[in-house]
Amino acid sequence: MTDAHATGIIAFQGRPGAYSDLACREARPSWTTLPCETFADTIAAVHDGRADAAMLACENSLAGRVPDIHALLPQSNLFIVGEHFQRVEHCLMGIPGTTLQDARRIHTHPVAMAQIRGLIRETGLKPVVEFDTAGSAELVREWGRKEDVAVASSLAADLNGLVILRHNVEDAAHNTTRFYIAARTPTELPRGIRDSMTTLLFRVSNQPGALYKVLGGFATNGINMTRLESYMLEGSFAATQFLLDVEGHPDDPALSAALRELSFFAEQVDLLGVYPASPFRHDNASPPPSGTPVMK
Repeated sequence: MTDAHATGIIAFQGRPGAYSDLACREARPSWTTLPCETFADTIAAVHDGRADAAMLACENSLAGRVPDIHALLPQSNLFIVGEHFQRVEHCLMGIPGTTLQDARRIHTHPVAMAQIRGLIRETGLKPVVEFDTAGSAELVREWGRKEDVAVASSLAADLNGLVILRHNVEDAAHNTTRFYIAARTPTELPRGIRDSMTTLLFRVSNQPGALYKVLGGFATNGINMTRLESYMLEGSFAATQFLLDVEGHPDDPALSAALRELSFFAEQVDLLGVYPASPFRHDNASPPPSGTPVMK
């Protein structure tokens, strides 16, 4: 079981100061963060013991799902042990002494660039696309020019010794990314715990009514599904795989009954994790609108 209060190492995909890094520090404040090049590298770090857990972005309120995670997590043999919601707050930053009047070019990830159109229009800065948000902050630090500024997280500014010229420069409020926290062993979550989540992977044959049958038990037993994602299996049109998040613990009577019905009609069912629900779910009951890709 991964203890949020213990000391450990948590891996993430991106450069130091990325929003995933910030998510790690908020979810596991006493842990050391380990930056990784790709999602596959992040999962491998947990597998080979270099990290105790992985922070994996799975969906964004503007972008929708993160496709890589749907392919990688089911094959990883890791278990989901928690979830974290991270608000994406863009900051405009430059080297010490920089003012907006000095700036000529603005650097950031293409997704972030699409979310700061108002700032670009207002300032007239030339947009320059970079490989990620935290990487943009690193470049601005290395160049040491007042003419070049970056948009990234406040953590990226701190780590690179940059000054924040403006906070919250994003056009849309409530841009939030949800993360799965994954580890080598599952959580030992006792039955009946309030606010637990269960994540499943299941397959159905490509036949009329197949999905209706496997999901019917959730409706009849009053189980709330918070996420249902589908994708094809190895390019085949003959079967479809689904990733499902539901509220509740598999040992609760209602969810147990729904899962029995699911197992009867589905071709295969894998339990990816049972974990505590984030308090964010209750604090932000109405989800923000949908629309753009996730940034690093």
